[in-house]
Amino acid sequence: MLSVQAPVAVRPIADHVLVRPVEREERTKSGIVLPDTAKEKPQEGIVEAVGPGRVIETGERLPVAVSVGQRVLYAKYAGHEFKLDEEDYLIVRESDILAIVER
Repeated sequence: MLSVQAPVAVRPIADHVLVRPVEREERTKSGIVLPDTAKEKPQEGIVEAVGPGRVIETGERLPVAVSVGQRVLYAKYAGHEFKLDEEDYLIVRESDILAIVER
């Protein structure tokens, strides 16, 4: 049976993007799993919601380059973290997204 996640009740504005950070299991070269306290902040996540885009001086709206469901890499200390329904989220500006991960 396919599990469908309910849409998040947060709608970003302007060029902001809602990202759900993806935790990676980190291991040393010898195979030891690192505890959470030794891990760095994740810099990869799944786009959960996207704002309508930034309005430029001419009044035209520039659409955001990422879309819901894409896996992205973002700057290490970017955005604002918050918790919603026991899930961690991050709101970043489009300019803090460094790349789209394609696998």
